[in-house]
Amino acid sequence: MAVVAVRDLRKEFDGGDVHAINGITLDVAEGEYLVLLGPSGCGKTTLLRTIAGLEAPTSGDVLIGGHVVNGLPPRARQIAMVFQSYALYPHKTVLGNIVFPLRAERIDKDERERKARWAAELLGITPLLNRKPRQLSGGERQRVALARALVREPQVFLLDEPLSNLDSKLRASARDELKRFQQTVSRTTIYVTHDQVEAMGLGDRIAVLDQGRVRQVGRPVDIYDDPADTFVATFIGSPPMNLVPRDGALVGFRP
Repeated sequence: MAVVAVRDLRKEFDGGDVHAINGITLDVAEGEYLVLLGPSGCGKTTLLRTIAGLEAPTSGDVLIGGHVVNGLPPRARQIAMVFQSYALYPHKTVLGNIVFPLRAERIDKDERERKARWAAELLGITPLLNRKPRQLSGGERQRVALARALVREPQVFLLDEPLSNLDSKLRASARDELKRFQQTVSRTTIYVTHDQVEAMGLGDRIAVLDQGRVRQVGRPVDIYDDPADTFVATFIGSPPMNLVPRDGALVGFRP
């Protein structure tokens, strides 16, 4: 496990006209499950990709395990990322997909298969090892993607809206599986979503983002009961908090 931190992180596009990340400073404790929550276009996926090394920051630092990793490629950062699409190879079996990153690291065949079967057993997909991705349900594909990430034994898991392609019923059960998975492997995890229910149910803490900035970081109950500003108050909750003017200020209350 490892502590993850970003320091005054900025990411600009289009020659500085678009500020996707606008001076974010954030700490993720060892073994913590942090959820990045916010509306579409708020910068949460860009922040995750910058931590992963898939985007280079315009300025600021990314630290993993206390070391600045700005110049390191993704494979050298001891992270594993699960994408929204799962990014499985359609021509490979489940086993072939799981062992693929180990083959790239030139780990011998017996050790690759041992790790793959361990991960498959942990995630309950051992009977699926000889199937192709097209023969799997959405939830099964999600677990294959998690197994492929797990065999690398990363210090940090980065999950980019991995449940967004599932229907509402399957999403609820997959949410529970993700929580059990994180508790079992005890890895530092950063999870991106725009879904409040996912954020409230999964996160040890939630970082609420808007327009490339962190509006509030705290436990789910604190974010809900004591929002830091009107954006958080009206974004969190269904229905959202009501705001009424009183003595020149806005006062919020839950319906």
